[in-house]
Amino acid sequence: MIRLYVTAAFAVMLAAPVAAQSLSGSYGVAGTNLDGSPYGGSAEVVWTSDTSCEIVWSTGGTTSQGICMRSGNVFAAGYVLGDEIGMVIYQIQSDGVLDGLWTISGTDGAGTEVLTPQ
Repeated sequence: MIRLYVTAAFAVMLAAPVAAQSLSGSYGVAGTNLDGSPYGGSAEVVWTSDTSCEIVWSTGGTTSQGICMRSGNVFAAGYVLGDEIGMVIYQIQSDGVLDGLWTISGTDGAGTEVLTPQ
């Protein structure tokens, strides 16, 4: 019986990193700026450890990069855009789409962003 519990615990520990890393890859980006205007582009997620990743967005002629992590069905990233620091929080949908809200430090409101796996 102890062997069964140990095996089950080991399987759960292995499943968390695999689930996180399943978000690795290329995404199409569709979003709205703080003023409501639309933007588009691409993003790339690369896992750098069992618990964290790097993300790079290319949108509207601008490239920004940040760090990211997953907790359950939430995927979050902190990033630098020019001289500003921002944050985005995505809900992971069952089809792998990431549906999010973002903001930049010192600004009012939030933009929206959807990452669609490519």
